[in-house]
Amino acid sequence: MISRFSFTRRDVLRSLTSAGIGGLASGSAAFGRTNKQASSISPGRIDVHHHFRVAGMKGVMPVDGWTPARSIEQMDKFGIATAIVSTPTLMDLYDGTERARGLARTYNEYAAKMVQDYPGRFGFFACLPFPDQQASLREIDYAFGTLKADGIGLFTNTGDKWPGDPQFEPIFEELNRRNAAVFFHPVVGNCCRNLMPGVADTVLEFDFDTTRAVTSLLANGTLFRFPNIRFIVNHSGAAVPVLAGRIRDRVADHPERYPQGALYELQKLHYEVAHATYPWPIAALTKFVPITQVLFGSDYPFEAIRTTVEPLPTSGLSRASLRAIDRGNAERLFPRLKA
Repeated sequence: MISRFSFTRRDVLRSLTSAGIGGLASGSAAFGRTNKQASSISPGRIDVHHHFRVAGMKGVMPVDGWTPARSIEQMDKFGIATAIVSTPTLMDLYDGTERARGLARTYNEYAAKMVQDYPGRFGFFACLPFPDQQASLREIDYAFGTLKADGIGLFTNTGDKWPGDPQFEPIFEELNRRNAAVFFHPVVGNCCRNLMPGVADTVLEFDFDTTRAVTSLLANGTLFRFPNIRFIVNHSGAAVPVLAGRIRDRVADHPERYPQGALYELQKLHYEVAHATYPWPIAALTKFVPITQVLFGSDYPFEAIRTTVEPLPTSGLSRASLRAIDRGNAERLFPRLKA
């Protein structure tokens, strides 16, 4: 059991019902903004790293009283037209229980309700009970077939396994068949908690675990075998752009796993820039991949949106490059969002 939280699906459903948002058929006024208001926003940034909170997710949100309207207020302030939301780092989803399966369904329906009630303002990456292979395959079918998800959101580990592990291959095979977008969000593995007294795990381990996850996908051949998946790596690639050369030189020589080379596989990924637009990560990322593979993200509400937006004009990137990051590149990945 790797979860830090304990609440049941019934708790979540009860809280959703009390808030007036328990089903996909309820009215848009449940979120406090009319469809007319939502559709009047001018095109702007597309944020591919933005979180939502379902009532009952105690201890996982830094902003008390979060609502979709609160996100929209911040989005409008910083020129974000659409946010593709994903779950925060709630490891209850990965505990392999029936409760995890129920939570995944509840969270995905909640996110789909946001998309429905605020046309044009939200998309969503569906979550999966990832260690549970059959339940994940069922949830993929429901998320894309019924809820019309924009992609899938995964965490960078399950506690003691990383996504390139062979047990997850059937899930990636299905996502490849669907040409799915897959967004990775970092979590801290069981291996690496409380390593340095006085330094929060998230200070370093989020970026290191992102790099472990990407290296796992590379080293086990997942990136090569499933080329139709549009992987999105968080936080300007974490340590991947800086360590890519060393990763290439140190991974075992398995041409069947990356016949065009390790760098080829790493450089075909997409990278979002949430809380990593400072000159140093942007310089590394834009030396590593073309601008066409860089996306805007904010990590709101875990990070203030200004911490991503304000450094961008000092990045030395051209206006055309900034426009591509803000919106153009995401429009190609998610054509339904094209202005």
